[in-house]
Amino acid sequence: MNIISNATRQVILDTETTGMNQGAGPVFQGHKIIEIGCVEVVNRRLTGRTYHQYINPMQAIDEEAIAVHGITNERVANEPTFAQIAQDFINFIDGAEIVAHNAPFDVSFMDHEFSMLSPRGPKVADICQILDTLDIAKFLHPGQKNNLDALAKRYHIDNSRRTYHGALLDAEILADVYLAMTGGQTKFNLSLDSESSGEAGGIIRLSDNRSSLKVISASADELSMHEQRLDLVGKSGKCLWRDEPSGM
Repeated sequence: MNIISNATRQVILDTETTGMNQGAGPVFQGHKIIEIGCVEVVNRRLTGRTYHQYINPMQAIDEEAIAVHGITNERVANEPTFAQIAQDFINFIDGAEIVAHNAPFDVSFMDHEFSMLSPRGPKVADICQILDTLDIAKFLHPGQKNNLDALAKRYHIDNSRRTYHGALLDAEILADVYLAMTGGQTKFNLSLDSESSGEAGGIIRLSDNRSSLKVISASADELSMHEQRLDLVGKSGKCLWRDEPSGM
């Protein structure tokens, strides 16, 4: 499995819905989206652009769903409907690669919402590529827990703010988890080790306002000593530093 995406622009996405029962397919039970959270990543860097919207589903939210995400009927009563925010949402995701955890779940809800628009909206797959981080996690960590909480713990991602499942917060956590899972410098452990063993270093975000790194140039004496060392290397064989500078 190729876990590294070639997409330049990615939208890390999560949704919350009116119902959690997936037994017979929640969309076909009439459940709807009540929150969308998106984080933009370009060339594997968080841009700071997000899309976040609560939505009035025009129907009651299941009690078991409220217990998971904490979004009540009162919270969304005065929010816009999906039809009212659909174009802004499409504008944000159009042409990007959607990255979601258990992507078929989120995509099926979005497709259902788009299908009820007048005129009918697009299928997500027609305007976006789709990448499922759950598939990546199962490939890298077979036989282990691969929900978002378990992955955040495994990759040392701080999810201490996650009292409930909120779409934007989950998208932010998933962005960190996804970048850690697919980072070229990360060492992956495919054994069935316990969840407590750290398998990769966490992501440390640096402030945009941090001071510039200090550049220290070599002194004349240091440059002279460097050339002397290269002379010595050249006497015992080929000196790649001098002979092939473009490859260094």
